[in-house]
Amino acid sequence: MAEHSAEKTEQPTARSLRKAREQGQVPRSVELPAAAVTIGSILLLYFIGRAWMEKVSALFARGFVFDRKTLDQPSLLATNFFHSVGEGLLLILPVLVLTLVCAVLAGGATGGFLFAAKNAAPKFSRINPLSGLARVFGTRSLVELAKALLKFSLITIVLWILVDRQLGKLLALSEMGVEPALSTAGQLIGESALWLSLCLLVIALIDVPYQHFSYTKRMRMTKQEVKDELKEMEGRPEIKAAIRAKQREMANARMIRKVKDADVVITNPEHFAVALSYDPTAEGPPILLAKGADHMAARIREQALHHGVETFAAPSLARALYFTTKEDQPIPESLYLAVAQVIAYVFSLADIRPGVDPMPRPSPQVPPSMQFDTDGKLIERQSA
Repeated sequence: MAEHSAEKTEQPTARSLRKAREQGQVPRSVELPAAAVTIGSILLLYFIGRAWMEKVSALFARGFVFDRKTLDQPSLLATNFFHSVGEGLLLILPVLVLTLVCAVLAGGATGGFLFAAKNAAPKFSRINPLSGLARVFGTRSLVELAKALLKFSLITIVLWILVDRQLGKLLALSEMGVEPALSTAGQLIGESALWLSLCLLVIALIDVPYQHFSYTKRMRMTKQEVKDELKEMEGRPEIKAAIRAKQREMANARMIRKVKDADVVITNPEHFAVALSYDPTAEGPPILLAKGADHMAARIREQALHHGVETFAAPSLARALYFTTKEDQPIPESLYLAVAQVIAYVFSLADIRPGVDPMPRPSPQVPPSMQFDTDGKLIERQSA
């Protein structure tokens, strides 16, 4: 039983994943950046290769031409050399920038952008022979071997297909002039390199889901670890406060949704609001569906207005109901008469017909034992 409970069968919690991320443990795929860098570089060279090669050729040709001034002043050789180096760096700058952008974006595509100083620090456990053997014969090594074999197989197949398709053009190069032969060869090399690099993309599309699966599997927790983490989190004051706030938010939202089923909302009229429901066909007293003070009272009044529920301003009665009655509970017996007057008046408004005078607005009286101030204290006690 203990062995079964120690198995890591539970999905990692958000807290454990956050802690792992802080330590630099995120799913990473080395295949995706490699594929992105390779394909991006080849595409760039494929589209700008002709103009780029012309500039490189001109730069090399100019480097082997010496005018009379340079021969007379050998010190200019160093200046011309550094000038040529600067031009060469500018020529390869687009490739370097594209490579950097592809590597960064593709590297962060799987696990997000993260830098953990702990991973950069040296770990002596990595040079442990026993740990090294475990890595060599572990599951990860087998997966890497499988990926290497798959790469080799795909590249071999694609290369064979390319050679078979382009064999005629390759043989025809020997019969062409230098410039058309170089142009055709460059085109063949570019197309072949692009198709071969797509093999890396296939490997990446397989490796990325596997890395996510492998990471989630490594991060699994035992049932006991989940319980311990839950206890630790519930014991923290800020977590308890957050849980209570969320519970209050859910309870308030549930209570607000009940306002539409109320028959009347009795208000303070600003600081308190109480929503009541009464079924004339039943024998029970009115039920308090929702109640609130200040902001919640405003929300209850808004919902009542939105759903066409009648509101009735009766400050003493609203406070009495608010401080004595819980949600979904019947009102106190001592308030039956006052509430009945309000409900009878509200029901009469719905039955108004032409030529019939409406029922006079009542002034419900609250018993002295049920009269509260805005702080919930009995008024008669204060006066005593």
